[in-house]
Amino acid sequence: MAGTGHGRQGVGVRARDAGTPRAGCEKGRAVGSSGIAPWDEAVWLNRPPAVERDGNELVVTTAGGSDFWRRTSYGFIRDNGHALLADFQVGTAVEVTFEADFTALYDQAGVMVRVDERTWVKAGVEATDGTPHLGAVVTHDASDWSLAPVPDWADKPVTVRASRSGDALTIRARSGDGPWRMVRLAHLPPDATTTAGPFCCSPQRAGLQVRFTRFTFGQADAGLHEGP
Repeated sequence: MAGTGHGRQGVGVRARDAGTPRAGCEKGRAVGSSGIAPWDEAVWLNRPPAVERDGNELVVTTAGGSDFWRRTSYGFIRDNGHALLADFQVGTAVEVTFEADFTALYDQAGVMVRVDERTWVKAGVEATDGTPHLGAVVTHDASDWSLAPVPDWADKPVTVRASRSGDALTIRARSGDGPWRMVRLAHLPPDATTTAGPFCCSPQRAGLQVRFTRFTFGQADAGLHEGP
């Protein structure tokens, strides 16, 4: 989930800018199991050029060269992608549903889970080699990358879920109302102050538009082999 060629002001949304964030954002709270979309309770890390509130949905337009990546293979560090983050507690899960026209190489959107600039996870859909891929990047100072093609997910709404239990982060995803698909099991320090929420990037261009239709916090998965 990195790009090799890196390098309208938003209206109507009350989500605040992050400034100099602690653990990814300076404020925000877990909403719990109520299912309330916490657009107004989250804080931007790297506010995008355009953000528009459309009812209960959020439409985001990316900046050119935006990305999250650290070192591995490419050699560079990028921490200028767009993420809207709220507190993420052990024993809870975050879900984000989105739609986008992923046309340029490395166009991407999904869920970010963040401790700080050296410790974070992003998971979602990314355009690679002309095909949408489902993947995840886990970063503990250096980033890794795992992915699998999902051509049948093109032009469909996608939901990504990250569940936090103990020292484990379990990531699943699905297209529409289809079955949940396991994406990644990753380590996350249980005592780390952590934030989570929707993210999007476009390393190779400006102007990727992502419509986030749902952003909720709820109870964590009952177990690794027991889905939501």
